[in-house]
Amino acid sequence: MNAGFAIGWRTVAHFSADPLPEDWRDRLAHRLGRRPRRVGLWTELAMYGARCCLDAAGEGALPTGARLRVSSMRGAWGATHAGLAQLDAGALMPFTFMQGQPALMLAEVGRCLEWQGDASFALCRDPGQLVRLSRLGVGGAGLLFGVVEEERNGEKPRSEWWRLVPA
Repeated sequence: MNAGFAIGWRTVAHFSADPLPEDWRDRLAHRLGRRPRRVGLWTELAMYGARCCLDAAGEGALPTGARLRVSSMRGAWGATHAGLAQLDAGALMPFTFMQGQPALMLAEVGRCLEWQGDASFALCRDPGQLVRLSRLGVGGAGLLFGVVEEERNGEKPRSEWWRLVPA
């Protein structure tokens, strides 16, 4: 059977931090055994949600061969905005520049899940379409899919994750 055309999917775990608990950063640090350093809020939100989703699935690490996909409507908005303000102020390479890069978020999430593999990020307004696309060609180890948003214009921060495996 072609894994790209698997008929069904099973949700092993679903985690939604909406609203975020007040001590979510402390919980993340406790779970990781360290405080995340030199990463922005958006990356921390992704790490927190992904780790909680795997814990809910009863998985200590994301299995080898699993796919990691992350979606957002704006990405690391706060770090990007701060970096642009620093550039306007004359900084040559703002410190926050790296915090705005999705690749850094993917690397940190992989690290906190004790995993390396096929990971990607997409800015999109329709996460459902992205998850359908992300499932194509997935092997038996399945998919970890997340939607991560920072607080902006009154919208609360969000970190929502699904652990999916072919049925």
